[in-house]
Amino acid sequence: MTDSPSFSVYPLGGLGEIGMNCMAFKTQRSMVLVDCGLMFPEDYHFGVDVVIPCFDFVLQNKAMLHGIVLTHGHEDHIGALPWLLQNVDVPVYGSQFTLGLVENKLREHDLARWADLRPVRPHDRVLLGDFTFNFFPVCHSIIEGYGLGIETPVGRVVHTGDFKIDRNPLGGHATDLNAFRRFSEPGVTLMLSDSTNVAREGFALTEREIKVSLREIFSTAKGRILVSLFSSHIQRIQEVFDLADGEGRKVAVSGKSLLRNIELARDMGYLRIPKGTFIELDRLDEFGDSELVLLVTGSQGEPLAALSRMSMGEHRQISVKPGDLCILSSRFIPGNVRAITRVINNLYRLGAEVLYEKMHDVHASGHAHAGELTLMLEAVRPKYFIPVHGEYRHLVKHVRLATECGVEEENALVVENGQSVVFEADGSMHFGRTFRAERILVDGKGVGDVGQSVLRERQLLAGEGMVIVVLVVDEATGEISMGPDIMSKGFIFEQQYMHLLDDAKCIVLDVHENIAPGETAKLKERIRSALRRFFRKVLGRDPVVVPLVISI
Repeated sequence: MTDSPSFSVYPLGGLGEIGMNCMAFKTQRSMVLVDCGLMFPEDYHFGVDVVIPCFDFVLQNKAMLHGIVLTHGHEDHIGALPWLLQNVDVPVYGSQFTLGLVENKLREHDLARWADLRPVRPHDRVLLGDFTFNFFPVCHSIIEGYGLGIETPVGRVVHTGDFKIDRNPLGGHATDLNAFRRFSEPGVTLMLSDSTNVAREGFALTEREIKVSLREIFSTAKGRILVSLFSSHIQRIQEVFDLADGEGRKVAVSGKSLLRNIELARDMGYLRIPKGTFIELDRLDEFGDSELVLLVTGSQGEPLAALSRMSMGEHRQISVKPGDLCILSSRFIPGNVRAITRVINNLYRLGAEVLYEKMHDVHASGHAHAGELTLMLEAVRPKYFIPVHGEYRHLVKHVRLATECGVEEENALVVENGQSVVFEADGSMHFGRTFRAERILVDGKGVGDVGQSVLRERQLLAGEGMVIVVLVVDEATGEISMGPDIMSKGFIFEQQYMHLLDDAKCIVLDVHENIAPGETAKLKERIRSALRRFFRKVLGRDPVVVPLVISI
């Protein structure tokens, strides 16, 4: 091991993708993890609950791990903590609200009583091994988010976290650009910056502009107002309660995550609900439509969320009716567009009017546009620059923006998960070793046991269905004792195609006659191939055929 100090970044997730943000900062003696997020599964991840980073690198070096630092409380930054904290015992640092969300999450996994959660306030300094972390307030679509100023043995590092620069902040939720500027005055070796909205020019809408737009909608609405948003957007929730109170409306809430976060924010003093405004769902009949606002989950079209169930007429307490005005006060996350569109169409079928981001100013992104990213680059003026939190196209565009802002072209790096970068004491930089940084699929209590082969099988089952053949044979003589019985699951409607299943039984009997007694494996394979050929020829379908041959 060399005596000369160095500092390395190890991206475990969040580079080349939206979500699963997780990065290790390491010297020869110390390591700290920044964020520990998850992703939600793609459409082809049948049965998968969530996707988390591979923690092999962290576990291999856990003796050096001094702590986990969280920039804010969104799922893509805290969601994988339950799986990591089962295997490491280190303190977790973050804002009070962020740790409140973490504690709720850990309680679901029966880990809360073991976790060492340490709240930090704006501008606190925390020493973790070879690193000193400074916490700078940033404006985002969740309260109490932080950017990080990190002092390392080889220079200063700025990690912006997720941020935007609100030029006219509402309720004091602002990015402290001066704090970033002061920290950067001695010179910054490396800057890591949020890339989500780099392709959008100018500045994001401010929260004040959104509140003005929502006020106009609230003042002109004749019937009930349904508002669906991210359950962690406490600032927007506050606006809904304030506007409802101003219009003499009551607010009822449907959705466990919304109720849980409202209670948490209220207990911590971050949410002030006007007296008499909040009502239970079972009191809706006491008020006229023009007196009600319904705050519901489901802005992303989640099938079990309140808004989705309402759009299908399956909610136990709320029915959508003509005259309702539904506001989707959130962005359409890529991958969810089809589900959201389905919900919108169903709401229109029920007679509701729907407003969403593309047609009305009902949502402001929490991520900086190109103009705001430029301001941050000019405040920090780093020697090296690595864009984070974005798909590959976002990373490339952010690198180009950094070079326009004065970063040397060779010092602006597009890095992906699994590629470490090393910074030396002499100011030089080089790529380090690659390491395992795969996506780990979580299905129920199984972590990582669902791989590509299992997904392929699930895709086949979803696409073509399954045929099960049950056959009981005498082990000594090879004669059939029972069967063949054939069951179809997701393949054909049995009553309509019973004649095909009868033909399939005949094929199984023919195959059995040509197989010697005792050759069970050969019999199974011949049944499988014969039935697949038959179903392809007759129906043009290729189901999964499962022969169950039992010898007695």
